[in-house]
Amino acid sequence: MAPVKIGINGFGRIGRMVFQALCDQGLLGTAFDVVGVVDMATDADYFAYQMKYDSVHGKFKHTVSTEKSKADATEADIIVVNGHKIQCIMATRNPEDLPWGKLGVEYVIESTGLFTDAAQARGHIKAGAKKVIISAPGKGDLKTIVMGVNHEEYEASMDVVSNASCTTNCLAPVVHVLLKEGLGIEKGLMTTIHAYTATQKTVDGPSKKDWRGGRAAACNIIPSSTGAAKAVGEVLPSVKGKLTGMAFRVPTPDVSVVDLTFLSEKDTSIQEIDKLLKAASTTYLKGFLGYTDEELVSTDFVHDNRSSIYDSLATLQNNLPGEKRMFKIVSWYDNEWGYSNRVVDLLKHMTSK
Repeated sequence: MAPVKIGINGFGRIGRMVFQALCDQGLLGTAFDVVGVVDMATDADYFAYQMKYDSVHGKFKHTVSTEKSKADATEADIIVVNGHKIQCIMATRNPEDLPWGKLGVEYVIESTGLFTDAAQARGHIKAGAKKVIISAPGKGDLKTIVMGVNHEEYEASMDVVSNASCTTNCLAPVVHVLLKEGLGIEKGLMTTIHAYTATQKTVDGPSKKDWRGGRAAACNIIPSSTGAAKAVGEVLPSVKGKLTGMAFRVPTPDVSVVDLTFLSEKDTSIQEIDKLLKAASTTYLKGFLGYTDEELVSTDFVHDNRSSIYDSLATLQNNLPGEKRMFKIVSWYDNEWGYSNRVVDLLKHMTSK
């Protein structure tokens, strides 16, 4: 079969990481053909530079060059990766205006962070695409998918889906194990200690909705809101309304960690929790959930392609005599690379259907 044609709307951190994951998994030109990337500029030379060198993930492992095209009498920049040509397309405020029909694009990775509402994302379909994956929490009439947890609920009739957030992708597998193995969750609070992202400021600047969010990212621990815990309830309906949480943005460029404090429905122990999560990491959640019993820190998880890596040494309990239900679980995640690999996994899963 011919490769499925892909368009990426938004060639920032996640857009580029998704593209790199496609390359690293050997899928570019075989299963998928990325024919167009959209951003605020069409300078292929600069795109190539951004792909070749990354401050966190290192050098790009593939051959990159650029060339010019004069198709339709319009000079367009082209990126060439491993011999495959990708057109650079100027961003638009209306996805309906993108040339997906002309390019034969079937699937769009929507990674601008702007068109997260299902109605907006369907503009890509009006432009000629068949399916849209939103690389962020979505809104409106769509399905939220976390690979390894509820991906079997995807149906071929769904035209717009959300890959949830990186934090939801970390938390959901852990919660899934607790539910699947019968421990349950009566209620819980989640905190994510999250690396700073491109939406934050390098120095103090304006931020009307979130005053603290306008403070300098590299020298502050910044409390922030997150819907990641509540979103798990969309993926696993049995915990809907039982989980909530918040975030602290910290001065690191990549890798985050989830802290889940919960009250189980059934008596259990740290030893049983360890056993169940370790078993899941090598069976039904292999590749999505990891397990570590080493003294690791955040940089040890840079470029880890799993969604969630449970830290068995950090598990705690706070139970009075006769009580066995209050626990704290900690799980790491590379919020860029792990998440981007899940976008690719979701893309593979959808096309297989």
